[in-house]
Amino acid sequence: MESSVFWLRVAACLYAVGLLHSILVLVRHGQSVFSVARVTFRIAVVLHGVAIVDRLLAGSGYQTLSVGAFLIAVVFLMVEWRYRFTGPSVALFPMVFGMTLVSAMERASGPAANEPMGQIWLGVHIVLVLAGYAALALTAVAAVAYLIQERRLKRKQASSLLERLPPLATLDNLISKSLGLGFAFLSLGLVFGIMWAEIYSPGTSWIGDARIQLSLVTWALLLLTMILRASAGWRGRKAAVMALAVLGCSALTWAAHAGLRTTLFP
Repeated sequence: MESSVFWLRVAACLYAVGLLHSILVLVRHGQSVFSVARVTFRIAVVLHGVAIVDRLLAGSGYQTLSVGAFLIAVVFLMVEWRYRFTGPSVALFPMVFGMTLVSAMERASGPAANEPMGQIWLGVHIVLVLAGYAALALTAVAAVAYLIQERRLKRKQASSLLERLPPLATLDNLISKSLGLGFAFLSLGLVFGIMWAEIYSPGTSWIGDARIQLSLVTWALLLLTMILRASAGWRGRKAAVMALAVLGCSALTWAAHAGLRTTLFP
């Protein structure tokens, strides 16, 4: 077994503790294992990073699903450290576990080795886009938390679980910052992708590909969201709903590009 696969599978096992935490929260409305899940999650992120680096150093290319899970995990740890916001763990722990488990079970090969520089260029594009998706995933979790918190406050509902959510102002600030990061990463990823296509795949009709057009629509929707927040003062509920719409479009883009690498490198 390759060492990268071994470390990735160990990381998946540790991420499983986070899955157990999420199940207990949803079923028994408690966080009895969160302290343990947080420790194992941090160790898993380190081992996950080791697996990715080891795979790259071995010349085996990259797995977009694995890198995406790693970036989502890192974003969560940063937010948990900065804001003490543990709410996203219920949704992100199972997501990271599932993505890592699938990556650990498959033995996907990287792009063809005939254009090393093209691989690097394309790799940077993919990492930037995945980082953007990770930021948007955080935005969506914060948006859902905002809508739940707003509804609870309006109806004056008492809930020991929901009372742990951060204040609305904190959630709105988190939405704003994560949206900005998502926009920055996706914009850079789009630039690198277009430049790669022009340099390493000249004369193709890639611009007419529906998947590429969907990517542009997603970026345009995100740009519109940023403009509305900056100029029209969209905050609170409007911003939260718009953020969820952006994530939905991003999910469609991800699904549409699932087989893109196979198409580019037959």
